[in-house]
Amino acid sequence: MLISERIYQYLEEKGMSQIEFVKRTGISQSTVSDWRRKGTKPSADKIMIICDVLEISPYELLLETDSKNPKEHRQIDYVVINKNSKEYELLQMYERLESGSRKRLEEYLQALSDMK
Repeated sequence: MLISERIYQYLEEKGMSQIEFVKRTGISQSTVSDWRRKGTKPSADKIMIICDVLEISPYELLLETDSKNPKEHRQIDYVVINKNSKEYELLQMYERLESGSRKRLEEYLQALSDMK
């Protein structure tokens, strides 16, 4: 499922109109419309704004799944991250990585976690 499809899925789940979403995010109507019509992706700098408005984590938004409800796959608590924090900076760096690099990082983190 495309990120844009997940955004619209969350909008529907939350009962939020596209117009309300545009007002709350400050993202232009044409940009949001292009996500649906053209299947384009939001830029990395918009991901945190989108997640804040939809009250979801970046992981939930970026989760690649064919399910109509990504929450069926994992229970994820929504965490607010201060934009001046190290965690936010790390998320921004993660979002800029290509998928292969993301996978390697995730495997490395899992290996570190397993060392407990």
